[in-house]
Amino acid sequence: MGRLALLSAGYIWHNEAFSLNYTAARGDIPSHIGGMTNFGDNVDDEWLIVYLIQQITKEFPDLVASIEDEDGDFLLIEAAKYLPKWLNPDTSVNRVFFYHGELHIIPLPQNTGELSWLPAGHPTIPEVLSLLPTHSEKCLATEPIRKAINRRIQSYPEKIHNDQHRAYCYVPAGIAAVLKHRPDLLAPAIQAFYLRDPIDLRACRSFKFFLPETCVMALVTFSKCLYAQLQQQPFMPDRRSGYKLPAQSDQNFKAHALGMKLAHGFEILCAKCSQSASNIKAGNVASDPQWEGFLNSLKKNAYFRGELEGSARYRELLQMAEIYFQQSVARPKSSSTLSRGEQVMQLLQAQSCSVEELQKEGENLPPEDDDSWLNISLEELDQMLEEASGTKLLNAARQEEEDEEEEEDGYDLHDITKCMKAFVSKVSSYEGAEVPRSSASSEVQFDVNSFTNALEKILGVESEELDSDDLEDEDSDLLDSDEDSDRKEGNPEECASATNTLGNIRDYMDQMDRELAGTHIGKSFTKVSGEVDVINHELSKTEAGAESKENLKILPVDVDLNLVENLLESYSSQAGLPGPTSNILQSMGLRLPDNKDNAT
Repeated sequence: MGRLALLSAGYIWHNEAFSLNYTAARGDIPSHIGGMTNFGDNVDDEWLIVYLIQQITKEFPDLVASIEDEDGDFLLIEAAKYLPKWLNPDTSVNRVFFYHGELHIIPLPQNTGELSWLPAGHPTIPEVLSLLPTHSEKCLATEPIRKAINRRIQSYPEKIHNDQHRAYCYVPAGIAAVLKHRPDLLAPAIQAFYLRDPIDLRACRSFKFFLPETCVMALVTFSKCLYAQLQQQPFMPDRRSGYKLPAQSDQNFKAHALGMKLAHGFEILCAKCSQSASNIKAGNVASDPQWEGFLNSLKKNAYFRGELEGSARYRELLQMAEIYFQQSVARPKSSSTLSRGEQVMQLLQAQSCSVEELQKEGENLPPEDDDSWLNISLEELDQMLEEASGTKLLNAARQEEEDEEEEEDGYDLHDITKCMKAFVSKVSSYEGAEVPRSSASSEVQFDVNSFTNALEKILGVESEELDSDDLEDEDSDLLDSDEDSDRKEGNPEECASATNTLGNIRDYMDQMDRELAGTHIGKSFTKVSGEVDVINHELSKTEAGAESKENLKILPVDVDLNLVENLLESYSSQAGLPGPTSNILQSMGLRLPDNKDNAT
């Protein structure tokens, strides 16, 4: 626990703090330490936990750790494009673990020789614990998978500080005093305000705990997620509450608005706590028998960084350690855990706050942080998406205008057709479609034998019956006597069935030709320029029993050109917004240039 405190002390958890507890052995599961955390809306809390688990397994090499959320093995979701074909939610049970600080995936046995050390079904925990120490190199996840996970956690522990945001807040003196001793209570107060309902707001018609007359200016430390939730939600206080906001042009408007919202959140918290909270004395961490051992563990891990005992920095670090101890060590094991509102009320009773002293402190506050990170441009959003996906688009959208013009002049439209053909050639099913990983280097391949075999299974005929010459020859019958004599001897019923099948297909094709001949659909396609072939089509008239022939001029359709035209038309209609064309092409590493023809 001391190692966890060293890494995460001072972090403002969005909902629940991460903690680990001992669990005794039960059945096939040996004794272990584990925990469960509701991280709420801030997904960064979840990835911080992943980082902590990785560091623990690196610090203690004998530990094997697994982590999952309500979606299952979310680490595999993060590295989905690099997973082997066999790995899916059904086969990943008890196969994904952190060991020695690296991600390991226990493979499936590929041959009989691997059955001696690899479990064929779902591995049990004892099997995993005996397998990883002896075959860790063979179970090590591939480098692309490990890079995908490390990309999300490589910014820690610096990200813990970088995700903090300090802002001026005009809050009641009681809130300023509470946050000075327990900055972690900021999160439940913001959540109480953010998730408020009309019943909660009844307590804010007339404030009992945090009066507006006692407000002082304070510098409050938020996580960026909490600050965004508080700042971006518009709210007007009830006239009966006594809170009034200055004009929006006032330089202190934002501080007053943030403080007013915090006051409502803390008031809702205290209004929900039990009436008996005032009779419960606040617990002292020094009286807990585990505190002394926890403190010694901190000193052993150089938590205080050589600071002299009693110095200002030492007391600050000690306060963060006490908060962590209450959240992650003492709190989970306590059967009479106080609610957050009760903790706030006890702090108000235990701490004496002087409004005059807090006002003087508010006059000499350090500068607040710039919150321009709340507003991002389209270019910044594209860059964030590229970094998150781990891919680099072939044509960058953020280039100088001269480079864009040169790029458009040399843009090869054949790349579009190659990408789409590669995409269509991939396997698709109810689980989704496969995207070509390298559209620039992969060639489109068409296996004639596989296609013929698949068509035979559908039609139930032999390969000789699917001769392309027979299907394309318009002047001869498909099933003449010569073909019947060349066909292998077989069951007469099967031959008759095959004859009827091919005859029906020919009838359908003729009927479609007659129907399309009287429409203008053919004019909607771009044709190949060249000689006009005159093809004689036999049109059977079943009602009259007569036959007539007419000459139809048919130009071959330019499939590639029609594909490009339709894709460009669809992309232009997106008007710069996400759409099917840009999504499909960008997933294959191809980005179309902006359409400047229609620009005004």
